[in-house]
Amino acid sequence: MGQRQKHKRELARGSVCGDPALQGEVVGRVPGRINGCGVDNAIKLRSVAGVKLSQSSTMDCGTAKALKVWVEKGVKPALGNRGAGVSTIEVAAHYACRTRNNKKGAKISEHGKGRAIDVSGFTLKNGQTITLLKGWRSAKDGPALKRMHKAACGPFGTVLGPNADRYHQDHFHFDTARYRSGSYCK
Repeated sequence: MGQRQKHKRELARGSVCGDPALQGEVVGRVPGRINGCGVDNAIKLRSVAGVKLSQSSTMDCGTAKALKVWVEKGVKPALGNRGAGVSTIEVAAHYACRTRNNKKGAKISEHGKGRAIDVSGFTLKNGQTITLLKGWRSAKDGPALKRMHKAACGPFGTVLGPNADRYHQDHFHFDTARYRSGSYCK
């Protein structure tokens, strides 16, 4: 057996959601402690399209697949070969049974349904880091981060970044909620 076949089999072994580009493990049902929380067919995602996540992230397959589209069509093109390419996506939050913005009495967050991920930055293969907090308004990193933000609109139903509100100054919030009017991107 050739190296190429062996590599394909190894990738397939860790694949989730029927896609070798999504590496992780199947978790199954994740119950919620508050009514409305929980994930039926959860996975714990480790990497997307060859890019590691800073922490294994619990979500559903729809969210993992949207993340893959964003990495391939947003992150990689925006960063190109800068710093030898993107190595790691810095995950600020994933599944958490909570209300929106942790406000008492608010609706359940998409995080509580396994349909959201928050990204605070990126680590490049040369070790350089790009954070939303420092990079969004900078001449050096701002254009690439803004391209990534725009590219998330479509694969994700909700895309929030530093221009959205005070809660999102240091991260992107992506979720797969769908609206009749299309994606909500701010």
